[in-house]
Amino acid sequence: MYDFIEGKLEKLTPAYAVINCSGLGFHINISVYTFEKLKSQTNCRLNVHQVISEDNHALFGFFTEKEREVFRHLISVSGVGANTARVLLSSLNEDALINAIIRKDAPLLQSVKGIGPKAAQRLILELHDKLGKIGGGSGTLPGMVSSAFDEALQAMQALGYARATAEKALMRVSKEQGDSATTESLVKDAFKYL
Repeated sequence: MYDFIEGKLEKLTPAYAVINCSGLGFHINISVYTFEKLKSQTNCRLNVHQVISEDNHALFGFFTEKEREVFRHLISVSGVGANTARVLLSSLNEDALINAIIRKDAPLLQSVKGIGPKAAQRLILELHDKLGKIGGGSGTLPGMVSSAFDEALQAMQALGYARATAEKALMRVSKEQGDSATTESLVKDAFKYL
């Protein structure tokens, strides 16, 4: 089991990063939140979680240990796989997600792709007490991104949305947010229109 991977950041997209660790390239799936944190770095260290299934071995990377801990709690819930957990952490960063579960905000959870009423209730029921011990924060990520729209579009396509559908939702959101839009805020708000 890997705990972290550290090295040169060879490639970065809103969906994954490739880290060169002593000549070995690791393809690591990431959330939009982690993407935002890595954008200014050339060398990085990601906390990782390995997911092994019958036909796939995948690494999921997190900028903070707290994000990884929330991811591990999410995938412990029946019916929530690694990719759904990544979508949750891309739509709502870990603090916003913790706060939504603690406040029992099912409609906010249901606004995320792949989370229906039953899944939202299951997340609240199974994780309310566990995540209550971790505690949430402000649930926001400050900062401006020059090509936020393109990165948000790339992220949504990586999460399984058709380009035309994602573009339509992102255009609507970018008009609302104006120049202050970040990749994360665009992706998060775009889910409301899908």
